[in-house]
Formats: sequence, C-alpha cells, structure tokens
Amino acid sequence: MARRKPAHRNPGTKSPAPARSDSGTRGAGELRIIGGDWRSRKLKFPDAGGVRPTPARTRETLFNWLAFHLAGSDCLDLFAGSGALGLEALSRGAGHATLVDHTPALANALRTNLRLLKSESGEVVCSAVEHYLAQRQRPPFDIVFMDPPFRQGWLERLFPLMEAQGWVKPGGWVYVEHESELVTPAVPATWHLHRQKRAGQVTYSLFRVQAEGLSE
Repeated sequence: MARRKPAHRNPGTKSPAPARSDSGTRGAGELRIIGGDWRSRKLKFPDAGGVRPTPARTRETLFNWLAFHLAGSDCLDLFAGSGALGLEALSRGAGHATLVDHTPALANALRTNLRLLKSESGEVVCSAVEHYLAQRQRPPFDIVFMDPPFRQGWLERLFPLMEAQGWVKPGGWVYVEHESELVTPAVPATWHLHRQKRAGQVTYSLFRVQAEGLSE
C-alpha cells in the first residue's frame, strides 16, 4: 500500500492528504480484509504520511491472479503501510508474511493488528526498504508486493537491487503498483509480465520470475 504523493512537491516532504479507508472515507484510517479467514475484519491504522490501502477491487483482482499460488507461500510486503496486501495474503492462506515499513507508528499498528488477529505468521520490520533489501540474510520469497510512494523513482532503484540480491525464488511472483502516467520501468530479464491492469490513476502488474536461461 503506497503513500500517494502529488506530482509537484519538494523531495522529502509528506503529502498533506489524510489517510483514507478502502471505502474512500477521508481520515478513517481503517482497513477491511475482503477475503479468507479474516474476511470483513476491520483494522485501524494511524494517519501517517498519506497512507491509503490498495482498493478492495484491486486487491480482489490481484488475489484472483494469485489464487493457485498463495497457499503456504512466503510473502514480502514492501512499503506495507496499513498492511492491506500482506494481511490479505495471510487471510487467504499464505504461510508467512514479512511486512516492511519505515514509519514506527505504522509498524507498531501492524504488530497490534497481527495480535488482534491472533496471527503468529506475520513479521513486522521497521526499516527503510532500501536498507532492508541491501543484503539478503534469509531465503528468497515466493511472492513480493511492491506499492511504493509515487513519483520518487523507487521502482527504478529497487528492481536491480532485488535481482542482484536474489529476493524472489525462481517461479515466484512480483506485484507492482505505479502511477499510470509512468511507463512501467524496465524489469530484470528473468521477470516476465503475467497480468497488467489500470484502475484510474494506478497501473498494477504481476510478474513471474523465471530461472535464468529458462523460458516461461
């Protein structure tokens, strides 16, 4: 879940827009799980940096794409924010999810929500994403969710880092959201576009990661 940023702003400043629920209500700071064991559970998160959960319709499409690959999977939710993607994955049968966000208030809320859900399958890491990805010290993931702040060049910086450090298993999946006016940045040669859709100002894509030298 990304922090939505205006097109013209000074680097390092936060968007003044308040947090929104998946129903679009300003300032609600509420996430609703839409499928799986925790379906219809509502969770609170703080108004920090313009966080907005990935919309319910987009999540439904994404998890339909992943329906046959999610059970027991090891997932990484980068820029986790409200936890919309990582928590939804756990609700739908993922074996484990690591949720990474650099904002302490959001990381604390994620830990609180995992306790409320009585889940021991989620791990919260309060860290800058680039720092977390810089050196892999654990097995690669089956699925990675990436919904970074817009118009800051994150994807161009993170794609090569993820490839160099081998963060995704061969046969794994990478989900990406970016602003629709941006052409999808070049991805590593082993990533193959599986599905792509546009919803308003957001384009979202799912890539399959192949073993180097093998075709899909």
